[in-house]
Amino acid sequence: MAAVDRVRARQRELGITESFEWVAETTPGLRAPVEDSGLVVHEHPLMVLDPGAPVPAADAPSGGIRVRTMGPDDPALASALAVPHLAFAEPGTDLGSAGVTELAEAVRARAGDGSVERVVTRIDAGLTSVAAAVEGSTALCAGQHQPVGSVSEIVGVGTLPTARRRGLAAAVTAALVADARSRGAETVFLSAGDDDVARLYARLGFRRVATALIAEPAA
Repeated sequence: MAAVDRVRARQRELGITESFEWVAETTPGLRAPVEDSGLVVHEHPLMVLDPGAPVPAADAPSGGIRVRTMGPDDPALASALAVPHLAFAEPGTDLGSAGVTELAEAVRARAGDGSVERVVTRIDAGLTSVAAAVEGSTALCAGQHQPVGSVSEIVGVGTLPTARRRGLAAAVTAALVADARSRGAETVFLSAGDDDVARLYARLGFRRVATALIAEPAA
């Protein structure tokens, strides 16, 4: 536990979130000292789309919604970065309460905090790619992938709670995989929010290979 405490102290010194992420099956002894330090550990299915597996097929959204990867000047980028936060605040796959009004408020609240600029820098450097299902100039679902060599991780796929159950997350995930493959990624992986979400990814060809553990301070 002393080593965990030292890492947490260093994270505080750097002004970053006190958190740990690891794979349960490869480092089984880490969970106990992390929990003893006061952090809460969450379990997530770790899933992979194997090299050679086809790009997932997903139905195109209806009603004028378009799925696209986003450049740094895309007018919907700010909403694409905000929508996953609303999605994760209401976890699961059922319809929720947050809609376009709450999304507009979230975009306004993040304006000027540098978060969009940081992602733009990563997009320009080829470190992050953003895809979204956009209606008008508003992203209803969005996610990212982060390539490193021949591997890329899909992160932060979330749908506006009032827009769930329309196949948007599947379409965005398929777009992210296609973009990752176009950039040379052979293996694409992700951590699903829970078993229900994992079943959705399984329909796209991802298979569970392990359990990702994420530890963070209690809410």
